[in-house]
This record gives sequence, structure tokens and C-alpha cells, in this order.
Amino acid sequence: MSIERRVQLVERLFYQLEQDNAQFQHKSGISCVSGCGKCCTSPDVEASPLEFLPWAFHLFLNGEAEKTLSILKKNPKGNCLIYKPLSIVDQGRCSDYKYRGLICRLFGFAANTDKYGNLRLVTCKIIKEGQAGKYNSAVEAMAKGLYVPVFTDYYMQLNQIDFQLGNIIVPINKALAMALEEVLQYYAYRTSPKKKKSSV
Repeated sequence: MSIERRVQLVERLFYQLEQDNAQFQHKSGISCVSGCGKCCTSPDVEASPLEFLPWAFHLFLNGEAEKTLSILKKNPKGNCLIYKPLSIVDQGRCSDYKYRGLICRLFGFAANTDKYGNLRLVTCKIIKEGQAGKYNSAVEAMAKGLYVPVFTDYYMQLNQIDFQLGNIIVPINKALAMALEEVLQYYAYRTSPKKKKSSV
């Protein structure tokens, strides 16, 4: 399957998740604290290369893939390369929010299933403590059937697009580097697609 097609399918999955997340956030009232960024400051975040394929393809189309890969190879560990801190107190932002990965889109507003088959909302301490009433109400509503996106459901759908790239879970900067390598290798002996002109 071509890079372009895989990118389209990943973006379609992201679009569906955006709809599901918006519904859950609306019904639960839970939201991220503006400018927080604490969840992005952990060097332990892991992801698959496939969820960053749209990001890598975007950089390739803009002639920034090789330079970015070089930066990642020099500093493979640490916080996500895309995260840009604004202060030393865990405030910051995603510098490429449109192209953030699946893990970034799920965390805070999705659930995992425990060993008993119960859904457990996966969110941060800041939301749990700062929005305790909404958090507790959401947990109760989930137990009564409130729909919440589930990590495994979305990662299974991602794997169906490209099992090899979707099934590898590595530290986030390694995932970014692998996504860039996938795009660069694919186009090493193929004609590069033309960059789409902005309609704005």
C-alpha cells in the first residue's frame, strides 16, 4: 500500500477519534487545562511509527524530513521532539498539533479495559484532582454505558492499516524517526508527490 494511502487511512481514523473524543468531552465536561503540557514532558511516552506517518509525510512534502531525522538521531531519548516547552513548570504546546499521534489524541479522554473487563478512564492527575467532580461523574456514567473511546479499539484499527508499522510500540522519538525513515525509504526510488497547495 502506498504511503499516501496509508496516510489517508490514518487521518481518517484520527478524524473518527476526534468525533468520539468531542462527544465524550461534551458529555463528561472534562477538558485539558489550557497550556498545561505535563503529559508531554515524560520521556516514557511510547507510540507506534504508523501514528506519526502523516506527520512524517507532511515534513517530507515540505523538505524537512531529512533534517528532522538527523535531529532525532542525535537525541533519540527524552521528551517528544514535537513538544515545545514554554516554561520550566510543565507548560508548553505541541508544535505540530494537527499531526500529533494516536497516543496524544487518546490520552486523557479514552479508557483501557482492566482484567475484569471494566473500563478505566486513562487521564492525568491534574484532571483527576482539578476536575474531581466531573471525573467522578464521568467514571460513574461510563459504568452505566457512557461511550468512551478505548485504547485497544483504536490501536487495533491502526494495526489494520499497516500491521508491521502499527504493531511496533517504541519510545516516542524512536517512533518519529521510524516514521520519517519509512517515508524517505519509500520515496528513495519513486517519484515524489507534489505538495498540495493551501486553499487559504
